[in-house]
Amino acid sequence: MRVIKTVSDMSAEAERLRREGKRISFVPTMGNLHEGHLSLMRTAKPLADVLVISIFVNPLQFEPGSDFDAYPRTFQEDLEKCEPVGVDIVFAPVESDLYPEGFQTTVEVKEVSKGLCGDFRPGHFKGVATVVLKLFNIVKPHVAVFGEKDYQQLCVIRRMVKDLNLDIEIVGHPTVREPDGLAMSSRNQYLSPDERKRAALLYKFLQEAKALFDKGERRAQRLTAMVQNGLARDPRISVEYVSIRDRDTLKPLDTLDRPAVMALAVHIGKTRLIDNIFLG
Repeated sequence: MRVIKTVSDMSAEAERLRREGKRISFVPTMGNLHEGHLSLMRTAKPLADVLVISIFVNPLQFEPGSDFDAYPRTFQEDLEKCEPVGVDIVFAPVESDLYPEGFQTTVEVKEVSKGLCGDFRPGHFKGVATVVLKLFNIVKPHVAVFGEKDYQQLCVIRRMVKDLNLDIEIVGHPTVREPDGLAMSSRNQYLSPDERKRAALLYKFLQEAKALFDKGERRAQRLTAMVQNGLARDPRISVEYVSIRDRDTLKPLDTLDRPAVMALAVHIGKTRLIDNIFLG
């Protein structure tokens, strides 16, 4: 496994691999790797000849006053986790190389970024789209794998790839969960033991909504109200949103007459958590 730390070296290596006819798969991360990240890598490994991952805490996707400075940076531990999975190259650029002095260009995927987390994290998806496009241009992958836990992010990336005619296959990977159903996230470590127990309620109520849907309920308001009311019973859970959207466009649905996703975001203590479940 090689570690590459400069944009010029990574770009040159990607060009060399492509000249040799090698297929490149890619998993972008912000490090602090857990089983969710590793599962993305295991999915990406057999899709190409060379597996590249990136580790970069992207300042553009953090709002002012958020946890950018506190975000866990565990580079050596991350490298130890990558090698057994079969990662060939870890691209770990520094901020000044990826965003040199005078940098002023961003990418905005307008409609898919609206609503859901877009309403509560202004500029977040612009930062995500910008860094992912830059990484795509540097790593030059044939295929990239993203988790479905961050479903709006996945939709933003898919839309960007389609709109900008990027020759990259985007693969969504199902959410990886703890035994009690909590979606794996680097931010789970911020939870106290009591908050961690409460966090399991998110998936519990999503599953209850899916069970009601499977029994024939198609009114979005009835399904979202059930989840909201369930979470509201715990005063330490503050709900940002519970919403049902078209699975492709993320437009709100009143009636579930097509494949949909129910997405939610809550605060438990100081920790913001998101989750979702497919309906249909």
